[in-house]
Amino acid sequence: MASLYFFSALLLTVLVSIPINVSGSAYCGPVEATDKDLVQFPLNLEFLEAEFFLSGALGHGLDAIEPDFAGGGPPPIGAQKANLDPVTRKIIEEFGYQEVGHLRAIITAVGGIPRPLYDLSPEAFARLFDKAAGYKLNPPFNPYSNTVNYLLASYAIPYVGLVGYVGTIPYLTTYSSRALVASLLGVESGQDAVIRTLLYEKAEEKVMPYNITVAEFTNAISFLRNELAMCGVRDEGLIVPLRLGAENRTESNILSADSNSLSYARTQPQILRIIYGTGSEYRPGGFLPRGGNGKIARSFLDKV
Repeated sequence: MASLYFFSALLLTVLVSIPINVSGSAYCGPVEATDKDLVQFPLNLEFLEAEFFLSGALGHGLDAIEPDFAGGGPPPIGAQKANLDPVTRKIIEEFGYQEVGHLRAIITAVGGIPRPLYDLSPEAFARLFDKAAGYKLNPPFNPYSNTVNYLLASYAIPYVGLVGYVGTIPYLTTYSSRALVASLLGVESGQDAVIRTLLYEKAEEKVMPYNITVAEFTNAISFLRNELAMCGVRDEGLIVPLRLGAENRTESNILSADSNSLSYARTQPQILRIIYGTGSEYRPGGFLPRGGNGKIARSFLDKV
């Protein structure tokens, strides 16, 4: 659906010309927190990625590999083994093991949190993709049905953690915390780049049975995340208007970045608004039906 791409591109162009705090009410600044709390917060995303990648590639999650890391938290709802081609399966399997390492690194450094309850069911992803498309897809989007669908679902996850790490580093006070988060960021960035490159190879292909291309889906997801976070453009799809491409010379956007090709950053409230799918750090939903864990995430829920 060519109109979906052009509509998304038009809205992205409009948003990028607006000052960053476009919501009028949403807070876009940093939260006050200790290094420990700031470093623990990403566990909410690292657990999510570990469960999604391990289940997608192997058919089982964290409990089959490092059950103690879950801290007594419940297993995810609806995660499944995906119908992946052999190359993609090996990539996703490696990503899953990398997430286990990330969990170990954070837990060893600052202690863990109970794994939150995740909804990784086809229905949860279908709701996300319906919201991104702007209408109910028929049949419902299923991330586990084939390689392209799984990669599109993966597009919706690691980038959120990446920009979260970028947004966290400036507010860490100790060398050890900054070194840890920088190292985590390096691998998260690599994962996101691989996923975006694999999708870019298929950018103009239609996602069956929908009349929507791969690039159009990525643009729609990125626009939705900007809309949910309510703090301006910090997310871009695979193809953008020339004025938003690197040095205004390309429409390709394999790596999402600002006008100086620097990574975008997000705060913890913005991340919660996105992964809850509600646009509010106070209202759980989406992949986290009961909300995130750790002091920062729970502090918003405790105020409700």
